[in-house]
Amino acid sequence: MTPNPIVFLVDVDNTLLDNDRIQRDLRTHLEREFGAACRDRYWAILEELFAELGYRDYLGALQRYRVEHPRDIHLLSMSSYLVDYPFANRLYPGSLDVIERFRSRGRTVILSDGDVVFQPRKVERSGLFEAVEGHVLIYIHKEEALDDVERRYPARHYVLVDDKLRILAAVKKAWGERVTTVFPRQGQYARDPTLVAECPPADLTVERIADLLDDDLPALLTGRHSPRISTEVIR
Repeated sequence: MTPNPIVFLVDVDNTLLDNDRIQRDLRTHLEREFGAACRDRYWAILEELFAELGYRDYLGALQRYRVEHPRDIHLLSMSSYLVDYPFANRLYPGSLDVIERFRSRGRTVILSDGDVVFQPRKVERSGLFEAVEGHVLIYIHKEEALDDVERRYPARHYVLVDDKLRILAAVKKAWGERVTTVFPRQGQYARDPTLVAECPPADLTVERIADLLDDDLPALLTGRHSPRISTEVIR
C-alpha cells in the first residue's frame, strides 16, 4: 500500500466530544431516576472496570450492576438512556470544522480507546463516523496498537490529536519525528496538573480543539514548538 503523505489521527473523548459533560449527565440521570445509592454503586463498578480494562465500560458496568440487582426492571431504561444519548449535542464547538480542515489536507482517522459496542455507538451518533467517511479505529489501548494503525493507514507523517499527554508521549517515543503530537487542554485528564507534570509536553498545545482553526494549518504544524514538516507533505 502506498503511504499517504500525511494522516491525521484524532481522539474522541474530551478531544472532539465533551465526555466530562456526558458523565455529569449520566450521574444526574442515575440520581434522578434511581437514587444516590444506585448512582454511587454504579460509578464504583465503572471505576473498578476502568482499573481492570483501561477504559470505561459503561454498558459492562450496567451489566455487572444488574447481576447485583437481578430483579430491578428499571435498569432497562438505563440502557436505553446510554444507547440513545444525544452525543452530537456534546461535540466541542469547532470539532467538525477541524475534521473538515484536516480532511482537506490528508486522510483523517478517528483513533479511540473503548469497548466494542458503546464507543462505536458514540462515534456514530455524534456524527463523527460520517465526518471521517467511516475511517474509525477503536482499540483497548491504542498506543499499543501502532503497528496495526500503520498497516491500515501507512503515512510519511502522522498528526495525533489527543487530550491525554501520556498517550501522546508514548506515540512520540514510538514514532519520533514521524509524528506531530497536538494536545488540546480539554477535560479532566488534560487539566490535572499531576498527570500533566508526569509527561513531556506535546509538540503543540492548544486550549481547545477549535484553536486549530485559528491559523493556517501548515503554520500550526511548523510552529516554534513543533517539528518542522515540509509544506509539500502538508499540501
